[in-house]
Amino acid sequence: MQLILLSGGSGKRLWPLSNDARSKQFLPFLEREDGERESMLQRVVRQLDAAGLADNITIATNIAQKDIIVNQLGENVRVVTEPERRDTFPAIALAVSYLSIEKKCGDDEVVVIMPCDPYTESGYFEAVKDMVSVAQRNVAELVLMGITPTYPSEKFGYVVPESHDTSRKDYYRVERFTEKPDVRKAEELLAEGAFWNGGVFAFRIGYMMDIVRRYVRSDSFEDTRARYQEFPKISFDYEVAEKAASVAVVPFAGSWKDLGTWNALTDELKCNVIGNAVMGGHCRNTHIINELQYPIFADGLEDVVVAASPDGILVCGKEHTEHIKKSVENLTHRPMYEVRRWGTYRVLDDTVYPDGHHALTKSITLERGRNISYQIHHHRSETWTFVQGEGLFAFDGKVRRVTAGETVVIPVEHYHAIKAVTELTFIEVQTGHPLIEEDIERFEWQWPE
Repeated sequence: MQLILLSGGSGKRLWPLSNDARSKQFLPFLEREDGERESMLQRVVRQLDAAGLADNITIATNIAQKDIIVNQLGENVRVVTEPERRDTFPAIALAVSYLSIEKKCGDDEVVVIMPCDPYTESGYFEAVKDMVSVAQRNVAELVLMGITPTYPSEKFGYVVPESHDTSRKDYYRVERFTEKPDVRKAEELLAEGAFWNGGVFAFRIGYMMDIVRRYVRSDSFEDTRARYQEFPKISFDYEVAEKAASVAVVPFAGSWKDLGTWNALTDELKCNVIGNAVMGGHCRNTHIINELQYPIFADGLEDVVVAASPDGILVCGKEHTEHIKKSVENLTHRPMYEVRRWGTYRVLDDTVYPDGHHALTKSITLERGRNISYQIHHHRSETWTFVQGEGLFAFDGKVRRVTAGETVVIPVEHYHAIKAVTELTFIEVQTGHPLIEEDIERFEWQWPE
C-alpha cells in the first residue's frame, strides 16, 4: 500500500501566521502529550506511524512548500512537487505517475490519497485500513471515506449512499455526490444518511494511470512533470470521483475537524498565550500568539484573537475570523518569514528609496550541519554579517571558516554557499533589481570533510 499526502493551500485564513510558503499545516502550535509543540503535518505523520501506515508516504505539494516539509519531517521524506498549482486532480496524477514510473509500483497496488492536516483520532486511520481492504477486494473502482456529519454544514461536499443499511458495517455503495449545499439542502442530505466527503480516496494504481494516460502518455516521470500543463486544472472530485463507474464509501464516525480557521484552531490550543505576550486578568476566551520579538500586553478583551508575525498583526473578534481570507489578500506582497530545509529567515526591512534603490535585509539562521546551496545571483549583490555561531563559507571555489563579527561581500555573478558548523545566524543585506527569491541558480558542490 502507498500513501499520498496532499499538501497545498495559500494559508490566508490563518493570516498573519501562515502564508503561501507556510500554510496552516506547518504551524507548530499543537501540543503533544510530552508538552512539546508540533504542526498538523507532524501530528498526522506521527499518527500514521502509530497506526503502522507510515512505511510508504509520498507528499504531493508545490515547490514553495518543499523546504518546510523537509525541515519538519527530515531529509528522507519523499516529496513530489508540481511545477505550478493546478488543483487536486493534476497534483494526484503527478504523484501517482511518480509511484508508477519512478518507483515501479505495480498496477494492482492500492494507493490512498489523504490531506496532510486533518485533526482527528486513531479511528480515522483504522478507517483508512478498511478502505485499503475494500479496494483490494475490488468492491469498486474508487473507495472514499465518509465522515459522519455532526451538523448541516455548508463548508463540505456530501456523499449520498445508495442505502443506509446499518447491517453492512465496512462500506456502502455511493449513489451521488452533492457539492457544498446550503443549510436547508444539507439538512435534507443528513436525513438521507449522507456523509461529509473527507477528501480521502483509495484506488489501484492501474486505475489512476489509465486516467493519466488520457492526457499524458509517457514512460518518463521527468517528461510527465514537464508536460504538467497538459493536465486539466480541475479537482479530483470532479474529474475522477464523480465520473467513476463504481464508488464505495467507508464510514468514519469519530472526531474530525478542519483547523483551517482561527476559531477552530484556538479551540484546540491548550494555552491561551504563545510567544512573547502577557494577558491581564480581565480577558475571556481570548488567545494571543506572538512570533515577534516585541512584547504584547492585552487586557479587557472577550472572544478575540491577537496574532503577530513578521507578515502582520491581527486583532479580530472570533465571530469575524471567517472573513479574513478575502480581507488580507493584498496586504503583503511576499512572505516575511519562511522555514527552509536548512533553517529559517525573517525579513527585517524591505525598502525602495526615492532614487529607485532597493534594499532587502534578512536575519538568517542555519541549523547545525545544514547548508545553503552553492549558487549565484544575476541581479543582486549580498553582504553577510555573522552575528552568532561558526560556519564554512564557500566563495568562487574556495572555502574558509567564518565566525561572529565577520562580514563578507558577495557581488553579482559570484559563486557562494554557507554551511553551519554550529547553529549560525547572519544578517543579509541584498541590493539590486529585482530583489526576488527566484533570482538564484544552483550548482553541485562538495563540502570538505
